[in-house]
Amino acid sequence: MKVGFIGLGRMGTGMAADLLKAGHAVTVYNRTPAKAQGLIDRGARLAHELADACRGDVVITMLANDEAVEAIVFEEKGLLQSLGRGAIHASMSTISIALSEKLTGAHTSAGQRFLAAPVFGRPDAAAAGKLYIVAGGAPDAFKACLPLFEAMGQKVLHVSDEPRAANLIKLSGNFLTASILEALGEAMALIGKAGIDRRRYFEILTSTLFTGPVFTNYGMLIAERKFEPAGFAAPLGEKDIRLTLAAAETLRAPMPLASLVHDRFLRLLAHDGEQLDWSAIGQLAAKDAGLDV
Repeated sequence: MKVGFIGLGRMGTGMAADLLKAGHAVTVYNRTPAKAQGLIDRGARLAHELADACRGDVVITMLANDEAVEAIVFEEKGLLQSLGRGAIHASMSTISIALSEKLTGAHTSAGQRFLAAPVFGRPDAAAAGKLYIVAGGAPDAFKACLPLFEAMGQKVLHVSDEPRAANLIKLSGNFLTASILEALGEAMALIGKAGIDRRRYFEILTSTLFTGPVFTNYGMLIAERKFEPAGFAAPLGEKDIRLTLAAAETLRAPMPLASLVHDRFLRLLAHDGEQLDWSAIGQLAAKDAGLDV
């Protein structure tokens, strides 16, 4: 398929490379063109203007936040003006429910199609084509994009005809992960205060009841206190919990734990944690307990 790819951060670069490996014709666009060089060397075409990435069947956006997506879509000569009738915008970013609804309406009015297809997985999973992709949107649009999603993910789930449903599932999943990060940090601070080796504790946890990837991957980072380089930066974690709380407020669904976790992210960012992985909130409990970190 002819596909445009917009957003070449650590996630987007790996995802675009997966599409090239699968034989798709990929045109890449990024505000900083130099980030595209590695993909160009693998056969991607560079779009010098955003409109050049909108000539194919599908355009994928993988951007950091709502503001970046809105700028790309709604600016003059942006995605909304440049995408052809019937073409598909597949937003794979983690965005708010409000923006998902806005994008759905705008693309429908323009005679285009919109899919929300956020992903679960870190940059190493993106590079290996092992993401989990949760898609929402019309079945025909999903079917058209399925070969692309299968190139990037190990599992693809179509959850609803409404794009916003996929975005809400993604936000709720990130809330659960962040809650586990906080819980792991508190548990490790407790055993650390008692003089128990946290690495041994991690081995016990992940070889018995807590064998899932969130515990094994993030638990190791917290046990080893390895928060740089960030696979998923702390400001993005704060953003996702903030968007979860915004959705909860709209739906009148109290989430007291999400409020607590959001405050933990704010504390991390207030203490120069912008460059750290979001799992660094698991270190806060150790500081609170007076442990040397």
